[in-house]
Amino acid sequence: METISDVIYRGPWWQNRGIRNLNLCIALVELASIINGYDSSVLNGLQILPEFKKHFHSPDGSTLGFMSAAQNFGGLIMLPIAPYISDGFGRNRALSIGAFTVVGGVILQALSTSIGHFVASRSIIGVGITIITNAAPVLITELAYPTHRGSLTALYNTLWYFGSIISAWVCYATLRTLTGSVWEWRIPCLLQAAPALFVGIAVLFIPNSPRWLVAKGRDAEAIAILTKYHANGRDRDPLVYFTYGQIREALAIEREINQTTSYLTLFKTPGNLRRMRIVFALGFFSQWSGNGLISYYLDPVLENVGVEVAQTRALINGGIQIWCLFVAVSAALLVDKIGRRPLFLMSNAGMLVVFIFWTLTTALWTTQENRPAANASIALMPIYFLAYSIAYTPMLISYTVEILPYCIRARGFAMMNLTVGIGITTNQFVNPIALKALGWKLYIVYCCWLVFELVYIFLYLVETKGKTLEETAALFDGKEVVQNIENVGNEAAHQSRHRYRRGLDGDDDDDEDDGSGQGGRSGGRSGEKRGGGGGGVEIALSRRDSSRSVGAFSLSASDYDQQERGLGGGGGGGGLHHHVFGSRRKKTSTGVGSGGGMTDSREG
Repeated sequence: METISDVIYRGPWWQNRGIRNLNLCIALVELASIINGYDSSVLNGLQILPEFKKHFHSPDGSTLGFMSAAQNFGGLIMLPIAPYISDGFGRNRALSIGAFTVVGGVILQALSTSIGHFVASRSIIGVGITIITNAAPVLITELAYPTHRGSLTALYNTLWYFGSIISAWVCYATLRTLTGSVWEWRIPCLLQAAPALFVGIAVLFIPNSPRWLVAKGRDAEAIAILTKYHANGRDRDPLVYFTYGQIREALAIEREINQTTSYLTLFKTPGNLRRMRIVFALGFFSQWSGNGLISYYLDPVLENVGVEVAQTRALINGGIQIWCLFVAVSAALLVDKIGRRPLFLMSNAGMLVVFIFWTLTTALWTTQENRPAANASIALMPIYFLAYSIAYTPMLISYTVEILPYCIRARGFAMMNLTVGIGITTNQFVNPIALKALGWKLYIVYCCWLVFELVYIFLYLVETKGKTLEETAALFDGKEVVQNIENVGNEAAHQSRHRYRRGLDGDDDDDEDDGSGQGGRSGGRSGEKRGGGGGGVEIALSRRDSSRSVGAFSLSASDYDQQERGLGGGGGGGGLHHHVFGSRRKKTSTGVGSGGGMTDSREG
């Protein structure tokens, strides 16, 4: 049986024009994470700028907290709506809408004249970023070349650090060069609009998700994208057949399992329940693995061990951010080599070990003021972030979107983001209270919790290495579903090679038009529908299953422009053809012309 490893390109990706151009397109989508990282950190930088404090009359306490949380208010409002925008308008258009919303909010923010004005603008930015974060990683995972999907989707979340670092240094630069000017704080705000504007325009010119196109009935456009970018323009490439066949099969299975799709669909089937228990757990673990506690405790720990200069503490914090970026990017590039499950297990085990030692050093410092113990606490910080960043930074998003099937991918991802938001909120509220009440003993609580996390990951996390996106999503629905999807890909690739060999041997003339534009004709074997001239690609494959009738379909990628314009005629290209046998659906037949356009026949 042929698998995805048998039909992929094995040479250097930069020597393949199709994959090279595809990765350039995806790089534009990756920039969306920088927008999020910049915005999430810019307010921290603004708070140290004297002109910002002067302009807004030194906000503090609840006022400063309200200004900081304004983005989350807008994001919370948009969170349940964002999946409908992504599923309705397409991933790239949704990303563009979100980016332009951010641009509008950023301009209003830079021109703010009052706290209310600033809060409103931050809320608008939150709306835009929520749309972006729902659409961007989904587009990457649905568009990427199969062997690059894991790493490219993992890279998305790691670039958050890059945006955060840029934000910190921009604020530092304006503090040094624009002291006394209102532009000291307005320039850091306005610069956020630059990447958002660029992304908002650029993504309109990149290909959309083939999965989204097939789900919307625009199969020919999906085939054209797969042919151009995944197969470097070779429309007889087995990978095109393999991928398209699996997409159609997976969507058909999803529609049979879920007659309608809503947020309730996330919890209706055993497979979806298995997925969501992982999605919710990863979202919560990402905020409750001690990382929030460390962020809260970083500044006082550094101060207590003799680092009294604020600028020095800021440089140490900045160094940790750069370290996290380096570790996360390195881990993202190893996702498909090491696997998801080993990285998560190493991450949780590493954090547990660090916290055990951290409990000891913190106890010694707190109870005995042991200076070596305090220094050891500082040394453990980069080790902890090494453990955290090898899994949760790169794979929190990438693993979530790949285990969710198409019909619930955007909604399930939104629920993960909601879980992360709840984790952040409770973390910020609980940790200060718990630290005050328990002191260093709170670390013991975290050690116990990290044991639970490690056991949970060991029991429930499923390895997805080496699987296609459709095979990965089906892992939770049972072996039979996975086998169906694997069989479809195998048969599609096999027939691709068979037809290509027949074409080389000159045996195609009996069954296919010779490209002279004489119109289409029906083939006599397997009930295939034959397209007219133009040399289109055709496949016919069977879906065999004890509980499922035999099906077949044929396709052509050479002439999707005719389908797009609704053109027909006898001299057209192969067009797009589907022929499904034994279906339980009502018999229908639609067609345009005799050779071009699209034909869809079903026999009940």
